[in-house]
Amino acid sequence: MDIEYKDWKSYACFFSAEYCQRFLRNCYQKRNIENPEQKSYENCYAFLYYLEHGQVYYQQAASSPLIIKPIMLFYGLVHLIKACILTIDPAYPETTAVLAHGVSTRKRKKQNYHFFQDEVKFQKNGLFPFISEKLFHMKQLEGEKVIMEELLQLIPELDDLFFLLEGKRTFIKLQTDNKQFLVPDTILDHFHMTENRFKEFLASKFQKGVEFSEEGLSFMLNTTSFGKSPLRFHLEENYYALPLNKGNYFNFPELLIHYLLLYNLSMIARYETEWWSELTKMMPNQDYPFICSFLDVTMQKGPYLIYQYLMG
Repeated sequence: MDIEYKDWKSYACFFSAEYCQRFLRNCYQKRNIENPEQKSYENCYAFLYYLEHGQVYYQQAASSPLIIKPIMLFYGLVHLIKACILTIDPAYPETTAVLAHGVSTRKRKKQNYHFFQDEVKFQKNGLFPFISEKLFHMKQLEGEKVIMEELLQLIPELDDLFFLLEGKRTFIKLQTDNKQFLVPDTILDHFHMTENRFKEFLASKFQKGVEFSEEGLSFMLNTTSFGKSPLRFHLEENYYALPLNKGNYFNFPELLIHYLLLYNLSMIARYETEWWSELTKMMPNQDYPFICSFLDVTMQKGPYLIYQYLMG
């Protein structure tokens, strides 16, 4: 399914301007962009430096204290995302409108603030709506809000923590056989669906074709790139899974989930000094283990998701 991913070692090929130019030229030719030769030549260093800066932020984050880690990780991810944008939009950034974050958070945190219940709001302009549309062909709704708990429930590596702290599973593990994905029948009870209804529901959530077998709940994908799909890869344990929350964000691209969580955590780390310091020192509730676990996960998973996108 994947080219064997080996952490930052997999990025080694990109630290050659010659290779980056060839790589971009291919990307532009596939998209029928005019003057691929010239545009790849103009963009190869910007592309290389976005990746290099991203890597430096991640490496610094690895040795940073918790109180500044989210800031490092957020900027690291943003740089890697900008490299992805250059593969499909050689003119990026055309206007300053695309440089804003594209999301906002509640300015002052209330008394008894709980990270789980905090939310981010989607804006009309900026990086978030731009990458949603450019990278995943999704139109985000301006003014729509999403709660942090819902985003955390969409990260497969946090499933065990949800089980330990809240007694519930957030993912169901799939068996894979060759290119077949086998979904356990228990998902039908969980979603209160018949087999046929579930197949219709799941097929509607994939951007590209999905083929179900006659018998049971196994399916094949007609593509290697998951794009906008509910399928999640558990990076630590090497398996695919489906989320058990079938709400609005069931097939929300995981890269965007990491962006939203890191955006909010980086804003908190910068502007909510008192609450953030208390959380990291007192560990009063489950916010602390979830935030720490998420930061550990995203340190590995962010670069993995970007690599999948580049190689997809």
